[in-house]
Amino acid sequence: MTTPLILAALIGLWKLYTVVSGVGELIVPPPEDVLIALVDLLGQPMIYHATYVTLYETLVGFGIAVVIGVALGIVLGRMPGVERILSPFLVATQVVPKVAIVPLLLLWFGFGLTSKIFMAAIISFFVMTQNTILGIRSIEPGHRDLMRVIQAPWWKRVISLDIPSSLPAVLTGIELGIVFAITGAIVGEYLGGDEGLGALATVMLASLRTDQLFAVVIIMTVLGFLLYAVVAGIRRFAIPWHESSGRASSL
Repeated sequence: MTTPLILAALIGLWKLYTVVSGVGELIVPPPEDVLIALVDLLGQPMIYHATYVTLYETLVGFGIAVVIGVALGIVLGRMPGVERILSPFLVATQVVPKVAIVPLLLLWFGFGLTSKIFMAAIISFFVMTQNTILGIRSIEPGHRDLMRVIQAPWWKRVISLDIPSSLPAVLTGIELGIVFAITGAIVGEYLGGDEGLGALATVMLASLRTDQLFAVVIIMTVLGFLLYAVVAGIRRFAIPWHESSGRASSL
């Protein structure tokens, strides 16, 4: 019950601000205008196409980031020397302003979906890599010694020890990665795209339809929440034995 009450309070403060401050509707439209614009958008096919495009870019970029991020994290977690060498380059992919990356992606991959997919992957893979490294490094030394004693091959160690033991940390990185992925896709659309929710927001801004701009932002937020909820749910049921899942105490 707490979340709906907080949401209602925020909407109430939003309405109060528009009434008391005297701010123009072009700057901050009242909630009822945004609701009308949202209902109007939901009745138009373009919003569903834009949502599909953003969802597609996000999921494909996220999938690429999961494969690269987790695989790279396992390798670097098992090879600290290589991790020290590559760490500055991995960090560089994140500290470079994203608005500087987008023009390069547009130049290399064009204004289509590919550049947005790469943007989503670039932004989201780092957190997965770092969490996977943390998970690999947190494995008990005694477990590694046991695998050496039984002379298990490297691939057996990865499958039987590394992945299961680091799974909570890996899934936490994936859970965070989906948030970064949708952010990257929308930023890419906003700065250089003609499809998707980010591009639609640009159109609304250019036409000074602030109420519809707010409505598009709401749709973006809901989409982000849904994707996060799905990934968080997968994490919860994949590791029910771990305390972070919230189910361990009930098992």
